[in-house]
Amino acid sequence: MNCSISGEVPEEPVVSKKSGLLYEKRLIERHIADYGKCPVTGDPLTMDDIVPVKTGKIVKPKSLTAASIPGMLGMFQNEWDALMLSNFALEQQLHTARQELSHALYQHDAACRVIARLKKERDEARSLLAQAERQAPLPASAATANVSALSNGKRVSEDGDMGPGSKQMRPGVSESIIAELTECNAALSQQRKKHQIPPTLAPVDALERYTQLSSHPLHKTNKPGISSIDINLSKDIVATGGIDSSAVLFDQTSGVILSTLSGHSKKVTSVKFVAPSNVILSGSADKTVRIWQGSEDGNCDCRHILKDHTAEVQAITVHATNNYFVTASLDSTWCFYDLSSGLCLTQVEDPSNSMGYTSAAFHPDGLILGTGTTEATVRIWDVKSQGNVANFDGHTGSITAISFSENGYFLATAAHDGVKLWDLRKLKNFRSFELYDQDTPTNSGM
Repeated sequence: MNCSISGEVPEEPVVSKKSGLLYEKRLIERHIADYGKCPVTGDPLTMDDIVPVKTGKIVKPKSLTAASIPGMLGMFQNEWDALMLSNFALEQQLHTARQELSHALYQHDAACRVIARLKKERDEARSLLAQAERQAPLPASAATANVSALSNGKRVSEDGDMGPGSKQMRPGVSESIIAELTECNAALSQQRKKHQIPPTLAPVDALERYTQLSSHPLHKTNKPGISSIDINLSKDIVATGGIDSSAVLFDQTSGVILSTLSGHSKKVTSVKFVAPSNVILSGSADKTVRIWQGSEDGNCDCRHILKDHTAEVQAITVHATNNYFVTASLDSTWCFYDLSSGLCLTQVEDPSNSMGYTSAAFHPDGLILGTGTTEATVRIWDVKSQGNVANFDGHTGSITAISFSENGYFLATAAHDGVKLWDLRKLKNFRSFELYDQDTPTNSGM
C-alpha cells in the first residue's frame, strides 16, 4: 500500500472517506491546506474527511548499499570516519577547556597573592599611623576648643570628635602626681592596719540562704546580655554595661531606670562609678572610653571620648584618690588617665604580651596595678615607674577578672579554668578552686 501522492509506503497512513485513496498524513494535510480538494479526483476535501489507519510498525527496505558486502564495508568505513572526526573534535574541545581552567587557576592564585600583600601593607600602614598619632603633639586649636554637651551623650566635647590625634600627648606621671599617689598610699596603709572586720558582715550560712527577690530587664532584648556591672553603695545605684552598646543606671531602691547612656557603637565591656562625684566611666569594644558627668535630674552628659587604644577596651579601674584611672585593652597596652581633663598621662606597652589585657585592678593602697592577659598570666605593675615587678603563672585559660583583698595581702584571679588565690607577700599561689558542675563537689588544691 503506497501513498497516492508520493508512491512510497506511508509512515502515518490516512484514508479519504470520499475516494478511499491512501495518503501520507503530512502530505495530504499540506495539500488540503493549500488547495482544499483531493489531489487525484479533484473533489472538495477537508481534514474531517480524512481517517487515520492503524497499522503495525512499517519496516523500510534496506538500501542498495546494504544489500551487498562491498556496500556494507563502505557504509562501515563512512561510519568509522565520522566517529574519528567526532573524537578529534572532542579532544580539541577538552584541550581548550584545560587551557582555560589552568589560566583561571593561575589568575586566582595571583589574585590571592596580591590581596595578601595588600593586606600586609595595609596593616603595616595602620601600625605606622597609630604610632605616629601617639607621638603627635596636641594641636593648639584643639587645646582651646569650646566644649558642648547634650543629655545622654548625644553631643560630646569637640575635642572628643577629633580622633586619636587629639589625645595623644603623653606628659607622663609627674613628680607631683607620684607624691599624691605616695601620700594616698601612706594614709590608706595606716587605715588598713587598723581595719577590723565589721560585725555586720554576712556569714557563710546567711549567704547560702540568699534568694532572688526581683528581676529587672534593663537592656534591649534584640541583643540581650550584661557584660559588666558596678554599684554606687552610697546612693544604692547600679550601673550595667550591655551587649546592646549602652550603659544603664538603675535605682535599686525605687526599681526604676534613671538614665541610659548611649553613644558606644559596640558592646560595653566595663562600667565604673567614681565616688563621691557623679562621674561614670564606660569602656567598649569600639576601642573608646567615655567619661560621663551625672546631673541632679538623673541625666548624664558625655564629657570626653578617649580614643587612645587601637583594640577593644576590656577593663577600667579607678585609683583610690578618685583623680586617676587606668584602662586595659587587647592592644597589649594600659593607659593611665587624669580624670578631670581626660588626658592620657602615659600608655604602657608590653612587647612580651602579644594577646592583650582582659582585666585590671588597683591595689587598695594605690601604688600597685594588677592586669590579667589572654595568655593566662597575671602581671603586677609599679604605678610610679610603670614597670612590671611580678608575674603570676598557673592559669590555663584567659584571665577574666582580678581582685585584691581589702587588707591588701592577697589577690584573687579568675580564668576559664577556675579561681586562684595568691599571697602577695610570698608571691605564690596558696589555693585554687577549679570549675565544677552543679552535680559534682568543689575541687580545691594547695
